[in-house]
Amino acid sequence: MADNDSIGKTLLVTLSLCLVCAVVVSASAVMLRPLQAANQALDRKENVLAAAGLLEPGVSVEQQFERVETRLVDLDRGEFSDAMEPANYDQRKASKDPALSERVPPAQDIAKIQRRVKYAEVYLVRDDQGRIDKLVLPVKGYGLWSTLHGFLALERDLNTVAGIGFYEHAETPGLGGEVDNPRWKSLWQGKRVYGEEGEVALRVIKGEVDTTRSGSVYQVDGLSGATLTSRGVDNLIQYWLGEQGFAPFLANLRSGEA
Repeated sequence: MADNDSIGKTLLVTLSLCLVCAVVVSASAVMLRPLQAANQALDRKENVLAAAGLLEPGVSVEQQFERVETRLVDLDRGEFSDAMEPANYDQRKASKDPALSERVPPAQDIAKIQRRVKYAEVYLVRDDQGRIDKLVLPVKGYGLWSTLHGFLALERDLNTVAGIGFYEHAETPGLGGEVDNPRWKSLWQGKRVYGEEGEVALRVIKGEVDTTRSGSVYQVDGLSGATLTSRGVDNLIQYWLGEQGFAPFLANLRSGEA
């Protein structure tokens, strides 16, 4: 009688089981990839709408997003670009592609992003006359533990904050994670980005803003107990609204040259 408990047969059964499991896991990953991509796209749309203050609970996100126009911006030229279709463009992947991004010199990399894309996605919401009512810009930068990915929305004057939100980060819950707190996010609404000389004047300060003092319209409360996360948010605002980010594009858009 054959020995069914031999080491060889035991190893054969174990290896066969591992192979079957590996095939099942790989097949599942491949099959679920389109669904995951669709969910990520839907989540991004939801966060764009939320940052702009347009998200309506109980209404289809896809239906709401129909009023949003997605465009690409050439950051070097500060103007809209038709170099590729926005629907086929993945900004996260582009940031790792040397053909679609460039290394940020350390002295300029205050947001610690390492590489800046040549083309950035922006989202426009127009009024009934076709004028820009809100503009949503993608922003990212390093906090304490992670890179924060989010959106900053501007009102039609392209200088007043309509809202902000971060859809991905790994900051400490209860501390840096308070970037998700609706109360803190509401503090951004109505703040101004650029000062009288065109400089980025918007800052996240340490402590609470004294609204009785001049300049408070350019200040947002820091996150209590999360100095480095607050500094990270401040740095990403300085970078992406500055000359290396969207400032040239916003200036051209105001003058009608974008």
